[in-house]
Amino acid sequence: MDKHTPAAFALLLAACAPAAFAASTTDLAVTGIITPSSCTPSLSDGGVVDHGKLSARDLDPVLPTRLQTGEMHLEVHCEGATLFTLTTVDNRAGTAAINPRSMHGLGMVNDDQKLGAVSFGVFEAVADNAPVQTIMSRDGGTTWGPSSYLGHAALTAFTTGGVPHTPMALQDLSARLRAFTVIAPAGDLSLLDELPIDGHATLQLKYW
Repeated sequence: MDKHTPAAFALLLAACAPAAFAASTTDLAVTGIITPSSCTPSLSDGGVVDHGKLSARDLDPVLPTRLQTGEMHLEVHCEGATLFTLTTVDNRAGTAAINPRSMHGLGMVNDDQKLGAVSFGVFEAVADNAPVQTIMSRDGGTTWGPSSYLGHAALTAFTTGGVPHTPMALQDLSARLRAFTVIAPAGDLSLLDELPIDGHATLQLKYW
């Protein structure tokens, strides 16, 4: 659209208005929404970390047991350079046995025992063919600092570095997403039947 059109239109209206007559007025509004370039996130292996079958004998009776770190490949592709953040929604909210403010739940055992928790981190991020630093904000984007954390307690973005840390617009992102799963002490769980590890989270991309 010609950026001079509104001014020319106003001048034309003024030129056509008879100076000798009083004028009644009414408001005219121009509305609409401009959307950013759309971005599509994707995860390898369908976004599933499968720990397979675990024996109850392998669980520590007193301390939490850390399982093998799961790893997926995270990609985000945008139509053009776009400023966005990543966060998650914990679809098992209220079931994290450890640090529920930052970690995600793994479901319940017998409706009253929390099975464990899982946290996520973003590592080795590359944006538009150049290494970038992962940064995090816990105050809604007011301040940022270096962190690999990805979760519901913060916003995650990327920067080329420097202080202060400022999120950058990018078009293509590639990174490793790791899942750190912890099972509650076996002494706190009823281990009479097979227990499914039932963690589930939604990765959200928010335009910034």
